Amino acid sequence: MTDITIALSKGRIFDDTAPLLKMAGIEALDDPEKSRKLILATNRANVRLVIVRASDVPTYVQYGAADIGIAGKDVLLEHGGTELYQPLDLNIARCRMMVAVPTGFDYESAVFQGARLRVATKYLQTAREHFADKGVHVDLIKLYGSMELAPLVGLADAIVDLVSTGNTLKANNLEAVEEIMPISSRLIINQAALKLKRETIQPILKAFSEAVEA
Repeated sequence: MTDITIALSKGRIFDDTAPLLKMAGIEALDDPEKSRKLILATNRANVRLVIVRASDVPTYVQYGAADIGIAGKDVLLEHGGTELYQPLDLNIARCRMMVAVPTGFDYESAVFQGARLRVATKYLQTAREHFADKGVHVDLIKLYGSMELAPLVGLADAIVDLVSTGNTLKANNLEAVEEIMPISSRLIINQAALKLKRETIQPILKAFSEAVEA
């Protein structure tokens, strides 16, 4: 029986993926939020889950440390993802990639007048392409967390970040002014594994596909 490794990240993606895994006949034997284990056994002897940082999922799959992974479109765009097979949009962990500014900041006028904006984000590639397409001049500032703080302390004029409810923006006197794209999580598969382990992977892919359609 061919062994299969699935790379997942903790939190919302894991929670949203669990029902899909269950429909594929796969259930983790430990709760990743409670266990310190990074490799979780499942009810299927030949399937294991590896718990990694969300931004690392594509790397584990690309280099074959995992056969299958689930990663947000935001992460895949930053990674490049050209060597990964992405057969399915799972429609989970949905949110929007947005440009946000302090409340009262006239973003439209600044853009129209050709102002050079300082933009804080961890999504450099996505932000660079977005503003280049608009012909807007920006200086990108790489941050890893608490993006909302940057405009409040004068580090940046705007941020590019994922927005779900918008409550965090509102609490920090920021507002979303432009949607870059909708974001959801994708199923990704190592291309070599897809060929060598097709008989094991194909039923999992089929079950995921049917779960999404349902």
